[in-house]
Amino acid sequence: MILRAGLTGGIASGKSTIARMFGDLGCIVLDADALVAELYRQGKPGHRALVQTYGSEILRPDGEVDRQKLADVAFADSAAAQRLNALIHPLVMEEAERRAPKDGIYIVEATLLLEAGGKQRYDKVIVVDVDPATQIARGVARGMSREEVDRRIRHQMSRADRLAAADYVIENNGDLDQARREVRRVYEALQADLAVQSRA
Repeated sequence: MILRAGLTGGIASGKSTIARMFGDLGCIVLDADALVAELYRQGKPGHRALVQTYGSEILRPDGEVDRQKLADVAFADSAAAQRLNALIHPLVMEEAERRAPKDGIYIVEATLLLEAGGKQRYDKVIVVDVDPATQIARGVARGMSREEVDRRIRHQMSRADRLAAADYVIENNGDLDQARREVRRVYEALQADLAVQSRA
């Protein structure tokens, strides 16, 4: 029996760190954002879909997708961002399902999980939450400008809407030890969910 859980959070929420912690506890974890990069490679379905939609102007001289050029076009406004999501996310979710294990806890980590219909697709939704000041500070520490962090936050689902959609919330404002305690708490709840599902 398999329990499918979606893991998401806003930019600089630390969801990749949280995903690794779930992996350390024995969950099968798939990074959907890394899968997107894989699907963007030449010969892959994502690459073909992008070129058909945006033209060869988004390609580098070697034929690979220029992520910055794509971002400039695809994230110019909310409508453009939604267009890209609608184009790519069905391909990502199809591939994620193909890679799903037969049993255990399967966690798909994705930035735009809820925007892509994740509430209906997964048994449980886990949201990594941080306060806005921490989110901005972490984004800037990664090398982004405050304006870039603000722009990305505006283009993502609101914090309130993410929290409203969550089955479980992991507060990630503290240190790694606190994060591990939060992950362990949710992991144990997922194990209980899986046990209930197995008996159904």
